[in-house]
Amino acid sequence: MKSPCKFSKTIFTAVALAAFTPSPLLACAACYGKSDSPLASGMNWGIFTLMGVILTVLASIAAFFIYIVRKEAATLKNAAPQPQPEI
Repeated sequence: MKSPCKFSKTIFTAVALAAFTPSPLLACAACYGKSDSPLASGMNWGIFTLMGVILTVLASIAAFFIYIVRKEAATLKNAAPQPQPEI
């Protein structure tokens, strides 16, 4: 009977060899057909829509931080100067 350590090494080696065995790459069912089909066009529009949503969210976050920085600068500009303590 093999020891548990040798058995786990054997299993790990078998899994590693199976994972790194080259296999032919096949396109997904949506991409496999014609590139000018309505399915491909719809998928492209879906990708563009998701990119638009992501860019809108990121631009909104950037605009919020710009607003905060400008508001802080205006607050500091309008604040009364603090008297300096004498030494």
